[in-house]
Amino acid sequence: MVTWEVSRACDLACDHCRADATPERCADELNLREARALFEDVADFSPRPFLVLSGGDPLKRPDLFELLDTAVDVGVTPSITPATTERLDRETIERFAEVGVGRLALSLDGATAASHDRFRGEEGTYDAAMRAAEIARDLDLSIQINTTVTAATAGELPEIGRIVAELDAAMWEVFFLVPTGRGAELEQLSPDRARELMAWLYRHGRDAPYRVITVEAPFYRRVAAQVAREEGDDRPRVGSTGAGNGFVFVSHTGEVYPSGFLPISAGNVRETPLPEIYRNAELMQRLRDRGSFVGPCGDCRFTNECGGSRSRAYAATGNLFGSDPLCPWAAGD
Repeated sequence: MVTWEVSRACDLACDHCRADATPERCADELNLREARALFEDVADFSPRPFLVLSGGDPLKRPDLFELLDTAVDVGVTPSITPATTERLDRETIERFAEVGVGRLALSLDGATAASHDRFRGEEGTYDAAMRAAEIARDLDLSIQINTTVTAATAGELPEIGRIVAELDAAMWEVFFLVPTGRGAELEQLSPDRARELMAWLYRHGRDAPYRVITVEAPFYRRVAAQVAREEGDDRPRVGSTGAGNGFVFVSHTGEVYPSGFLPISAGNVRETPLPEIYRNAELMQRLRDRGSFVGPCGDCRFTNECGGSRSRAYAATGNLFGSDPLCPWAAGD
């Protein structure tokens, strides 16, 4: 998966924002010509990855639909994660469908308007997300729901999961908070609570009409495997991305990061093609070498299967090869 931060600008002030986004755009954003080169780089990967246009809010770019047209023109199907502001109206979603957007991702961080809007920092964002989902469903435009899990939002997951089903979403992407940006001020989950939630997510996902994946929680694989063994399931198929290992993040200025939550650059697409950075940069190669990890993550027999969140290890300890403090096993359980 390649996620490009089209713009860091956004009119919302979400509690968890990794980027400390502000309403003003940066003058040094990748331009249309540079974006085309990036899309061509994405098309050069084999197999071809998913491309997600993210932010901030992509709708802050006045040339957004030119960008989308360009991606489609080079043979890449883009997905998009717009902010739920007044810009995300019916006309905009209709244009997404017309241009060939593969999926529209919408954030839902609370099961009610009150809790979601409080988390997103502005009234009306819950209703805007619900309207956008309904419009997309009418247009047969695939949607996914993104949810950030913190100590404050964890209890609402079951009800959010029910809403995801009602919206006919194809996927529920559950982000386990990394304490960076504004998210550093939020109350973190305990390791035991994280494992409890992941066990629930696995059981929920077995019967859900959509796919459940987690972000920045690679030990979800171990939790799911344990639950499956205990309950006699076949080995589970669960999704969880890893920094620099099947995932890469390109900033609005072209810096290439292993994850949007891990602010260490491996290069810049203005200077080096993305496939070369992803495959050959020393940082990317070290992250894929699990033998470079230290502490419990280095000693764990599940390191190759899991490896822990490099982003959270870095945010918590300053060592991106250290151990993930949210992992129940790393915490000594």
